[in-house]
Formats: sequence, C-alpha cells, structure tokens
Amino acid sequence: MSPWMRPSTLEFFRRAKAKKNYPVTEWLHGWFYMRFPYAYIGNGLGTRQPAKLWLRLRALWRRWFPPKAAPEGISKGGLAWAEGYHGKVIPLQAAREWVTVREPIAAALPEQVIPFQHARDLILEMPDHLALLDCPCRAARENPCLPLDVCLVVGEPFVSMVIEHHPQRSRRVSSAEALAVLEAEERRGHVHHAFFKEALLGRFYAICNCCSCCCGAMQAQRGGTPMLIPSGYRAQVDDDLCAGCGECEAVCPFGAVSAAAGPAQVDAAACMGCGVCVSHCPQEALALVLDPQKGAPLEVHSLISTPPSC
Repeated sequence: MSPWMRPSTLEFFRRAKAKKNYPVTEWLHGWFYMRFPYAYIGNGLGTRQPAKLWLRLRALWRRWFPPKAAPEGISKGGLAWAEGYHGKVIPLQAAREWVTVREPIAAALPEQVIPFQHARDLILEMPDHLALLDCPCRAARENPCLPLDVCLVVGEPFVSMVIEHHPQRSRRVSSAEALAVLEAEERRGHVHHAFFKEALLGRFYAICNCCSCCCGAMQAQRGGTPMLIPSGYRAQVDDDLCAGCGECEAVCPFGAVSAAAGPAQVDAAACMGCGVCVSHCPQEALALVLDPQKGAPLEVHSLISTPPSC
C-alpha cells in the first residue's frame, strides 16, 4: 500500500471530514505534521537537514493565512502558533493517570484549563493505545539528550499514524512501559507536557517529556511565545525543612527556584508547577500547592465520560 494513504491516514481524514467547520487546510496541515514530524519540527529548531518541501509549504501557508494580531511583546506569528499548538505542564502524578486511564474521554476543556481559543478538545478513543516516538526536538540536535524515544503518543488515530508512518522510530508500549518512561524522565529532571494541536483535530494527542536544552516549546517560551501553560500548581518551600542545599535550583527547568542564601525561594511568576523540584528535594521541603493564578489542573479522572460519537 502507498505510504501516502495508510489506513491511519484515511481514518484521520474521515474524522477530519466529520468535524464541523474544520477546514481542509487543517486536514493537510495535520497530515503533514504526523507524516513529516522531523522536517516540521526539526527545521524550526535549526536542524542541519532542512526540508525544502516544508520551507515552501510554510511560505505559502503564511501568505494564505497571515498571522493574527498579538498583544504587545508577543510576535504575531508567535501568538498564532501558540493558539493552535501548545502544551499544558502536568506533574508526574497527573502524567501517570493519563497512561493508565481505560475509559474513553470526550470533553471540551474550559479556559481555566486551556486558555486558548483553539485546540482545547480532550477526546480519547482507545486510551490504552500508547506509542513511543523518537523526540523530533532531540533528533534535531547535534548532541541531543538521550534517550530519544520519550514522546508518548496517546489514543487513536494518532498512535496508528506514528506506528504506520515511522516504524523505525516508534513502537507500541504498554501502560507499565509508559509509566517507566515517565518516571525515568522525571529522575532526569525533565518536564511532562500534555500537547494539543489545532491541526490534529483540535485535540490532545501526546505527552512529551521535555528537557530545557532540546525542547522547542520551552525554547519558544523563553523567546516570548506562550506555547506552555502552567499546571495549575506552584512550588512552595517549607523553610523549617529546607537545608539550602541548592538541589532544587539546579534541577528547575524554568529557572524559578533560587537557593543562593538560606532557604530556597520560588519565583511564583516563573514557576510552571511541574514538580521537578519537589521530586528531587532530599529534605522533602518542597510541595506543589494549587494556585488560582496558574489556571486549573488537567485532571483526567474528572473528565471521564461516555465514548465520543466521532
């Protein structure tokens, strides 16, 4: 069978056609993203192997669909990108729940959870279908963090798409294997992000386990493009327990913790609530607390519902 029309591609197009007010341009965008993720993402990160086809398509895309207006301090292109392609930080415990849920989910997430106009649907069909994909961000680097296979694709039709189109760079995994990857990445000090993309049916599709040195979304965030949403929590220090060892400062992926003098201090504005500092504190002096200014957490068990109709 032609690699251009695998069964998963046909299924993806069928679902796209059934989605109301979903333009054909997004069908093609989503297909291109899943078919050529290493060109799509790697070129944006400055890989030494640029995709000429992608460069041409991106130029046409920007001509046909010019970026929308953006608030001061954020580029027009950056805002448009974030509106349709963003990640929600989730602590390890929340990530564990995502790879162990067995019931289908169909929910349109409120703005308190996902504060963007687009890509807010959380629809999981066959949630026990899981796959690991070699991280396109890491693969684009000359000296990437290892291992590469840390992008966890969740549910259909996305799992079948990566397996059929990238058999050499992906593999199906069980919940137990997925849990082991999440926990290993947590030990490495990496962050779990639940990713949503407008071009992928406006839905959640993956949990990426990101390092601050390779991750394109974290790089964009530092550059002023709001691609990442806080978890809904922030870290809090117990001064009585803190020994000022500096371990939390060393592992914080967002540079939100300082232990230069005395007990550690958390910059509430910079903290994304990932929990990496909490899991690495030898004194157990840190904890995650709910912070209304950070939005609402993405909690899977509160969203379990009847199977979606599409």
